[in-house]
Amino acid sequence: MYLYLLGLVVLYYLYRWVRELPRVPDKGSRYVYVTGCDSGFGNLLARHLDKQGFRVIAACFTEKGEEDLKKACSGNLITTHLDVTSKDSVDKVAAMIKDRVGTRGDVLG
Repeated sequence: MYLYLLGLVVLYYLYRWVRELPRVPDKGSRYVYVTGCDSGFGNLLARHLDKQGFRVIAACFTEKGEEDLKKACSGNLITTHLDVTSKDSVDKVAAMIKDRVGTRGDVLG
């Protein structure tokens, strides 16, 4: 009985150890672009990825959303204004990302 319980405890800790292994190598050099970061899922995702150590480019619709996100996150997070209904705004953000990321902008699949 005790051997069975000990085996379960060992398996549990082994499972936790494997689960917490880093899945993305060198997170500090990876950029992640997230839209809709004023509130909701986009905001939570940007904060989570920033805490995980990624460089986050967060697109917000309002200046208040940008300010709140900057206050809550590290210096690795960059905010930008994006209005998805404006082609000029989308082109401007795309150019900024291309300049900032450069050749390090690969896609993880």
